[in-house]
Amino acid sequence: MTAFTAAAADPLATPAGRRGWAATADAVLGGLVESAAALLVVAEIVVLFAGVTARYAFHAPLVWSDELASILFLWLSMLGAVVALRRGEHMRMTALVTKASPGTRAVLDALAIAASVAFLALIAWPAVDYAHEESFIITPALEVSNAWRAAALPTGIGLMFVVALLRLVRNCTWRQSVSALAGMALLVGLFWLAGPVLAPLGKLNLVIFFVVVVAATVLSGVPIAFSFALATFGYLALTTRTPLLVMVGRLDEGMSHLILLAVPLFIFLGALIEMTGMARAMIQFLASLLGHVRGGLSYVLIGAMYLVSGISGSKVADMAAIAPVLFPEMKKRGAKPGDLVALLSATGAQTETIPPSIVLITIGSVTGISIAALFTGGMVPAVVLGVCLCSVVWWRYRKEDLSGVPRSTWPQIGRLLLVALPAVLLPFVIRAAVVEGVATATEVSTIGIVYSALVGLLVYRQFDWRRLKPMLIETASLSGAIIFIVGCATAMAWGLTQSGFSQDLAQLMAGIPGGQYGFLAVSIVAFVLLGSVLEGIPAIVLFGPLLFPIAKAAGVHEVHYAMVVIFAMGIGLFAPPFGVGYYGACAVSKVDPDEGVRYIGGYMAALLIGLILVAAVPWFSIGFLK
Repeated sequence: MTAFTAAAADPLATPAGRRGWAATADAVLGGLVESAAALLVVAEIVVLFAGVTARYAFHAPLVWSDELASILFLWLSMLGAVVALRRGEHMRMTALVTKASPGTRAVLDALAIAASVAFLALIAWPAVDYAHEESFIITPALEVSNAWRAAALPTGIGLMFVVALLRLVRNCTWRQSVSALAGMALLVGLFWLAGPVLAPLGKLNLVIFFVVVVAATVLSGVPIAFSFALATFGYLALTTRTPLLVMVGRLDEGMSHLILLAVPLFIFLGALIEMTGMARAMIQFLASLLGHVRGGLSYVLIGAMYLVSGISGSKVADMAAIAPVLFPEMKKRGAKPGDLVALLSATGAQTETIPPSIVLITIGSVTGISIAALFTGGMVPAVVLGVCLCSVVWWRYRKEDLSGVPRSTWPQIGRLLLVALPAVLLPFVIRAAVVEGVATATEVSTIGIVYSALVGLLVYRQFDWRRLKPMLIETASLSGAIIFIVGCATAMAWGLTQSGFSQDLAQLMAGIPGGQYGFLAVSIVAFVLLGSVLEGIPAIVLFGPLLFPIAKAAGVHEVHYAMVVIFAMGIGLFAPPFGVGYYGACAVSKVDPDEGVRYIGGYMAALLIGLILVAAVPWFSIGFLK
């Protein structure tokens, strides 16, 4: 599960018909925000690495480092969300929008922006009020007002409001812009007038806001974070007496888990290993081992995704590091482009539990499960699903003609191993450091960044300084999109909990026949559907706090349950026709999505068999836990 941004599928990401003044204002404002966000990424790396060095090397911990990192992180998350909104990189469900006629698509795109503008306008004053309330709190280590941290919320919301309006002007006609804003204002007004009618409906409002409103906005292309936020704001404002600054507080709470600071750092680390040539070195070594075997390069693809996956935080980034290296040679050997993209998409789902996966980190942050336990538990289940995929590869390529394919000699393999060794060691160093308690999941990412930079500079002599700023901006944008959706989903989950929904859900799930296996079967079906619509991270943040306690009460180990739901969401995310991860694989591979549909059925069946094995045999997930 992964965080796939829909930039490639977003028709507004490539502006058409820009108006001069709006383009100029957007360029100036965007440049300032992007530069600030990039500097914050650098500052986070420096602060956390300084903390690690002081504690482990000099035995003199910096007591203020975590507090400063937390303050900077909220600013990074909000400014990153601004960058993501400006670039059209917030997660969206575009499967239906892209099938609409051009005229209808333009209207839906305008309404999607207008919906974002509506939420930002509604939440702006509660955010200011919340920052003011926080000004009376003094931080324990730095002894400064907490307003320095909380001010990031109204600042980011205000900047997103301006950026959204500029984007509307740049990409839509005046008629479309005015109509979208007026239509959204009318809709908000109608809901407001309906408040006295809605309030007495009780739990029926859960269906109105969290099913109807969320489904309508998500399917019409509104970014998922804003869909969650609008539904939550409407529910709290119109059907409860909850002060709206409480929603801002829950948004803050969801975005402020220090463990989530690992998200931007691992994203930057993933970009770094691609830029320094480490990913290519790993793939070339694996290809030398298996390239002469029938289906060998497909096995290499599965193995390479296993090694590289989880470091970048974005499955599209993992695919982009691997596909350009392997696909040309695989096509030369007669592999069908549709089969290649189908396997690439399937490996995206298969490697969702490979640590340090962003999804694992998110589960740990919202459920309290040990990150080290999740990292340990994720290794073997991914191998089980990988073996299932390899069985399909063996069957499909059992008659492949390799008469013209040379076999690498042992000296050649040895040289490639020597070249790849520093790169191959990185994932194991990261996992060992976390599992053995040498460093936290957040701290170890800075060690990986420094290690990769040194290997790139001193070993591979491949370090393009000109790419650093774009990489930092990409890191901030993807991080902002992920963390903002975590915040909005946390607020929505809180609203559901306060309504009594969690108790009702617990009673319903407890009544499922079949005990823990019946519960796991229902969870698999539910999370496959959720993964296809909501993607992994928002679904985990929304339902994790609700379902994990129920799983524990049903006798399912929490790490085992985490593996099951992650794979189920991954299958939904990477299976057509709704899974956006599948379309990301097609975009990276430059293959028409229709070509892959013919071949992906076998791989998805293999993944389902693997998932059933993981669900039926808890040892795969918990056998190596201490």
